[in-house]
Amino acid sequence: MPPPTTSRHGSATAATTRKASPLRQAAVVLCGFAFAVGITACGETTSTSKFTGESHNVAQTLSDFQSNVTAREQKKLCENDLAASVTKRLESAGGCQAVLKKQLVQLDSTNLTIESVSVNGATATAKVKSTYSGKSRITTVSLVKEGSRWKIASTQQ
Repeated sequence: MPPPTTSRHGSATAATTRKASPLRQAAVVLCGFAFAVGITACGETTSTSKFTGESHNVAQTLSDFQSNVTAREQKKLCENDLAASVTKRLESAGGCQAVLKKQLVQLDSTNLTIESVSVNGATATAKVKSTYSGKSRITTVSLVKEGSRWKIASTQQ
């Protein structure tokens, strides 16, 4: 197979760049969330008790996500916690479980608190507070309802 061609500036062609793009995009959702909220590796769980109804279900998805990351449960993450749009990008980048296995080994240890949840039909957002490397931060997590389950679709700091 010939090496990728480069432009006169030495960068990879658009075709080569696009090939890696699904991995980067999907990894941003998983790792962006996991690193941004500082998923704990110490077995702690996220409290969902202050939420009711659909807000509780959204919070439970985030708690399940944290538990599955902690336990390195790639299969559960792919099947239960991540939105179809995310898993589709991961599949095109080498397989959801394989990509997650590589990413999960990089996580550090801190705590996660769900500050608020807002549900609007089949979409929801959650504000999640974490402390990572001594710094507190808030991340907005977007979720979509797929069937009867809420699933993580994206994150934004």
